[in-house]
Amino acid sequence: MPLQGLDALFHPASIAVIGASHRDNGAGKLVMKNLLAGNFSGPIMPVNPKYEAIAGVMAYPNIASLPRSPDLAIVCTPAAKNTEIIEQLGQRGCKAVIILAAGTTAEQLAQMKDSARTHKMRLLGPNSMGVIMPHLGLNVSFAPFPAKPGRIAFVSQSAAVCSTILDWARHNDVGFSHFISLGDACDIDFAQLLDYLARDRHTSSILLYMDAVQDARSFMSAARTASRNKAVLVVKSGKTQLGAQLGHLHSGGNVGMDAAYDAAIRRAGMLRVRDTHDLFAAVETLNHAQNLRGERLVILTNGGGPAIMAIDTLVARGGKLAALSDNTQAQLDKILPAAWSKINPIDIVGDAPIERYLDSLKVLLDSDDYDAILIMHAPSASVSSPLVAKGIIQLLQSHPKAKHVNILTNWSGETSTFEARRCFTEAGIPTYRTPESAAGAFMHLVEYRRNQKLLMETPESISDMPSDKETVKTLIQEAFSQNIYQLDTHEVSRLMAAYGIQTLPTWIANDSTEAAHIAEQIGYPVAIKLRSPDITHKSDVSGVVLNLRSAAEVAQSADAILDRVSQSYPGARITGLMVQRMARRAGSQELHIAVRSDPVFGPIILLGDGGIDWDGEEQAAVSLLPLNMTLARYLVIHALKTGKLRANRSHQSLDMEAVCRVLTKVSHLIINHPEITHLDIHPLLATGKELIALDVSLALEPFEGEGQARLAIRPYPTEWEEQATLKDGSTILMRAVLPEDEPTHKDFVSSVSEEDRYKRFFANVVIGHEELAHMTQIDYDREMAFVAINTEGQILAVVRAISDPDNQDAEFAILVRSDLKGMGLGRLLMEKMIRYARIKGLHSLSGMTMPTNRGMINLARKLDFKVKVDLEEGVAELKLQLGT
Repeated sequence: MPLQGLDALFHPASIAVIGASHRDNGAGKLVMKNLLAGNFSGPIMPVNPKYEAIAGVMAYPNIASLPRSPDLAIVCTPAAKNTEIIEQLGQRGCKAVIILAAGTTAEQLAQMKDSARTHKMRLLGPNSMGVIMPHLGLNVSFAPFPAKPGRIAFVSQSAAVCSTILDWARHNDVGFSHFISLGDACDIDFAQLLDYLARDRHTSSILLYMDAVQDARSFMSAARTASRNKAVLVVKSGKTQLGAQLGHLHSGGNVGMDAAYDAAIRRAGMLRVRDTHDLFAAVETLNHAQNLRGERLVILTNGGGPAIMAIDTLVARGGKLAALSDNTQAQLDKILPAAWSKINPIDIVGDAPIERYLDSLKVLLDSDDYDAILIMHAPSASVSSPLVAKGIIQLLQSHPKAKHVNILTNWSGETSTFEARRCFTEAGIPTYRTPESAAGAFMHLVEYRRNQKLLMETPESISDMPSDKETVKTLIQEAFSQNIYQLDTHEVSRLMAAYGIQTLPTWIANDSTEAAHIAEQIGYPVAIKLRSPDITHKSDVSGVVLNLRSAAEVAQSADAILDRVSQSYPGARITGLMVQRMARRAGSQELHIAVRSDPVFGPIILLGDGGIDWDGEEQAAVSLLPLNMTLARYLVIHALKTGKLRANRSHQSLDMEAVCRVLTKVSHLIINHPEITHLDIHPLLATGKELIALDVSLALEPFEGEGQARLAIRPYPTEWEEQATLKDGSTILMRAVLPEDEPTHKDFVSSVSEEDRYKRFFANVVIGHEELAHMTQIDYDREMAFVAINTEGQILAVVRAISDPDNQDAEFAILVRSDLKGMGLGRLLMEKMIRYARIKGLHSLSGMTMPTNRGMINLARKLDFKVKVDLEEGVAELKLQLGT
């Protein structure tokens, strides 16, 4: 259904209220009351056969008797009646419907969706509280409180949370551009609302309260697009398994790992906050924030205790304090009493007058030791809290550097500091009641900055990444032919080697005697490990014994393992004992890498410490697939910052590039082979640049369909790589653009003449890193850019098409290196893009150029584009109908 159908929901010309009534506290009465209290100027048409008029407005007995087709209908009737009502509204030509009732069955939902699809009608709900658009004076809800106008859009799956937020916002004078109760999302969902709100001029930031996501692919595409332009903040319920299960009962969505949601939110450039209170604290911070240069925080305080509380929160969330330079310390020594702290946090002592605050703040503002300043004040008998606040506000408003600095304030206490916090709020300076919330607010800025960088960083190009897909495909088919679905280290060594992952050589013994014989052959010391498909964790039976140095030790340990299995798991199948020569562990670090299949986001990769059988969600850092070197680096850094991976436990530091290469190889393996559902490398022994998998287990399942469909983020489409020959006989490669192409893409744009760049971009543009990141780090689900590359790796031409969220029309543009026109590059790439658009199911391709660009216009006509030239506007519109 087209996204533009949301216009009827957010800008209706007429509204019908089905089930409007006089019943006290009934939804039908509350909806009518809220509608009439607003400034809606169109017709309001209540429908109820029991009344001639409701709230002074003439009522109609049924939907068929309405004098006109309503743009929007809000259905206040019980769930049992709603399938019939939705069908009647569709037949009447209604464009959008809000369904309030909870308790809709799966069968009823399916019937309502069928009616909506047939009549091209949009549905919000069921179990929705409705929609409020304060900037239009439109309140189509049964909310107990109105919403004030503002620039925040709020979307929630929970109607109860909506009421809570409205009450909180009313008390704190927070306004909204849109207030949307999503409900069960049988049609309109988070993805479509993100697409709509990202384009809305009244909205500067978007807040989401979610229980579950139903379509991860569309959600991730919409979220990544929206967060490039606006701050998107998320409160996600169901952090615990029990909470997630209750969320499933509430919204009907799949129960996914909370860590997977966390990874998805980071990957999309959004910010996750802990609770609804934290949500609005983050909004206040981000709405007033400058771009954060780095992560160094300096604290100015009149009390050491509150500062320590702030630091505890800062450090626990991965933040860091700024170090004061010698010059800054010397300047502070001149103006502060001898008892000042001499370090950051700068404790100016509890009796600090206004002048001491102002003088210290001037020194900090004139320095370059920090990226943000937190000013703290605890109530003091020697100075008025509001007067200190007003003095600081005056200084910040007059100091030339202050407007470019992130300032946060914490005036602790209640009655004596309330007026001070109100002054800061009115001055547009973020203020917080507790030290912890102030430090947490700074970490919102840090975490948001980190997540945004994920969208903009150029990955390292790795040209020698092995990927022998055919060998692995053959090995998987061989396993299926033998009804083998669980593989261990001995069986997967060839499979891992095909992707350049080194495993420790492994031999299989059937009993203790054979194990001792193998050990004699390979040399000591050795390790022996149990093989059993029925025992998930070998540690349950002490099934791994290390550093065995004689045949007698091997035989004795092997028999002991088998005895423990017979006692603890008498019915378990034993498929032998693995014998390995001990790897060199001196100075090494053990890692654990795993792949799991999340029911919402598909394959995810987990990284943590080795040596323990961990619960991945609690003890590992998580990332969505696919990974490249940059995303792998972020995963490692995230694991280190959150303590999921402990650094410096060994004599050698962890080789970041080596670990990232293994993570990227694992990602390629999983992406290319959807039959792999479960992978454990435990441990992965890291010794400098050498990484060896000591123990590997892998699970397989037959997979039918398109392998990429299981991924929340569409990976690089290798199937669109092809060779072509130009008119001069030279060979080129045409493929999708990669994030790693940014440097060569920059060289390409620079090599194009100013005239051709102007024809492409309609302006004399300077293409910087951010623009290049947008051009190369694309969402393959919504955008495609094909590049033509010569044998030297240079980009010769680019064609790009960006589809609308409904996959109806895509806007294309093409640019060819100025010295290579006439070689056939433009036609080759355009024909490739047209083939791609047809396969993707697009209805049309649209483009725009200048009337003077005769080469492009002539090529478009040869490819059956309709060309419309508007000389007055100075544009030529190009359109190709592709069919459905």
